[in-house]
Amino acid sequence: MSLNCLYKEMLSNTCKYAIRAVLYLAVHQKDDTKIGIKKISEDLEMPTPFLGKILQVLSKNKLLNSTKGPHGGFSLGKNANSISLLDIVEIIDGLDFFHECVIGVRICEDDEEKKKLCPFHTELDPLRDKLYSQFKSLTVGQFRDGTKNVDVFLQI
Repeated sequence: MSLNCLYKEMLSNTCKYAIRAVLYLAVHQKDDTKIGIKKISEDLEMPTPFLGKILQVLSKNKLLNSTKGPHGGFSLGKNANSISLLDIVEIIDGLDFFHECVIGVRICEDDEEKKKLCPFHTELDPLRDKLYSQFKSLTVGQFRDGTKNVDVFLQI
């Protein structure tokens, strides 16, 4: 299994959409205003019903605020600097990727001694630990602030 394949399969498309939507809100939200789902879905080129389900899950988990009605929409439920990428991944995909065998060998999951013998764990566990650490430390606020420091428009 190539590392490129591993990274592509690490996050579901739903999770990638969720991350993009949260980043979008962080970059475009002004004060306490809400952004409507149609605007978000158009700008991110995502189907509105699918995006709506994702945003509702994030709202139920207090990552976003949601208001219904003509002036409703979505906004961040927390300070952008306190929302890590791992927070989003955990809500949408869970953390299984960081703990389970990459190829689904059950013996690796059930027996720590046998896990040590598996070449996949020997090679990939340090990489997954590093990814976990990076996802935990990288915040939505860092991304938002980083977009202000580039000379080109960063399409999310």
